[in-house]
Amino acid sequence: MIKKRIIPCLDVKEGRVVKGINFVGLRDVGDPVALAKRYNIEGADELVFLDISKTEEGHDLMIDVIERTAKELYIPLTIGGGIRTLADIKRLLDAGADKISINSAAINRPSLISDASSRFGSQCITVAVDIKYSEALDEYFIHTHGGKKATDIKAFDWIKECEQLGAGELLITSMDHDGVKEGFDIPFLKKAKTLVNIPIIASGGAGNSEHFVELFNETDVSSGLAASIFHNQEVPIVSLKQTLRDADIEVRL
Repeated sequence: MIKKRIIPCLDVKEGRVVKGINFVGLRDVGDPVALAKRYNIEGADELVFLDISKTEEGHDLMIDVIERTAKELYIPLTIGGGIRTLADIKRLLDAGADKISINSAAINRPSLISDASSRFGSQCITVAVDIKYSEALDEYFIHTHGGKKATDIKAFDWIKECEQLGAGELLITSMDHDGVKEGFDIPFLKKAKTLVNIPIIASGGAGNSEHFVELFNETDVSSGLAASIFHNQEVPIVSLKQTLRDADIEVRL
């Protein structure tokens, strides 16, 4: 059995880690390099670093922060946020990233997924998928630009296309559940995993350890990602992993 991964996410804006609810109301929660170092010590399996200011405002990649973060880590580091070209991807990999997360640019130009996978290897190309449920249409749709722009792209169709184009992994965030701390979007994730064979990182909604137990018992996703509950030490990673082991869910030490 493949062991489940626990992944903290650092949303970074103007060089600081921030967190909001439903993608809005951002507040400062710390220094990205210091938090990365802490997570490395506490037993996180990977770290996701999303430069949300890059997504919103289009400023240059924060290579200096990424380099300093990568130097503190012995675990895989995924970088995302406003990445648009193969040159962007190369710069980030050269700066110390292990994997790259692309979102809006892949929606605008799906060939970026296949081009990047061919050049750098699918194992380091993650496609971030921000989803939101429409009650009127009884359908999940994709959002881009940090969740600010709605599209008419059906989420289940898009994740299948991402796999076909060569994505090595999907990072699926439920905008409806993000920051609410009432649990992951189990129905979407359960169906998503029946449609694709590549690993899925589930994001949006974690509020306690039992939400991760539910996630791994009810779906076949590979990883659970969270931000504020880890940043604020509401759920220490060590105790979360013990809770998962007690529930007979295989996790890394």
